[in-house]
Amino acid sequence: MKTIFVTGGAKRIGKAIIELFAKEQWKVIIHYNKSKSDAEDLASKINSNNDNSAFIVGGDLDNAEDVQSIISSVNSISETLDLLVNNASTFYPTPIEEISNDHWNRLIGSNLKGPLFLIQGFKEKLKNSEGSIINITDTNLTKGVANFSIYSAAKAGLESITKGLAKELAPEIKVNAIAPGAMLEPPDITWTENQKNKVIESIPLKKMGAEQDIAEAVYFLACANYITGQIIKIDGGRSLT
Repeated sequence: MKTIFVTGGAKRIGKAIIELFAKEQWKVIIHYNKSKSDAEDLASKINSNNDNSAFIVGGDLDNAEDVQSIISSVNSISETLDLLVNNASTFYPTPIEEISNDHWNRLIGSNLKGPLFLIQGFKEKLKNSEGSIINITDTNLTKGVANFSIYSAAKAGLESITKGLAKELAPEIKVNAIAPGAMLEPPDITWTENQKNKVIESIPLKKMGAEQDIAEAVYFLACANYITGQIIKIDGGRSLT
């Protein structure tokens, strides 16, 4: 049985990834930070269908000690690791006049620093399994996003290390990224119908994406043997406009 570890795996896109891989008979390890009950519910649901195949690991990716604890916990759960998905993300605006060191640390921590040190910690396991790393970024990076300079810098950094590590860790480990487009409202925000329609009008396929679209792309890359160093945009063509 192959093993996948997904950061931020208890909700939204991470949950969809976990559910798809569980359906495909993978052992799944679900990371959470503040969503412990959601992680427990998801693991319980999966284990009711396939006993002892889903596990949870908690920790704050902004905290260096927590990152090392996460690595140790995953190592104690499974001797092997076939796929690391760096999905967890902190997302909020930082207008230039309001930027602080705390904003920098929080946004760089979960979006860039945490993923980098998880890759470092799991490198040997992934090398032994000839596995994959998939980083979740953002399709809007190429356009620039006003008021989100730190978040954008972190995700752009994640795309940069995706390409660099694809060379550094080859040929044993494949490293790719998926850049979602319009899928869901940001956490704790609900769009009006007018806002949603405005977004849809800017998408060539004239519809919003779904978490399942990202999960299926992750599964495709996990099974692809001749793709590395790529940033795949799942955005309905919005990046073309």
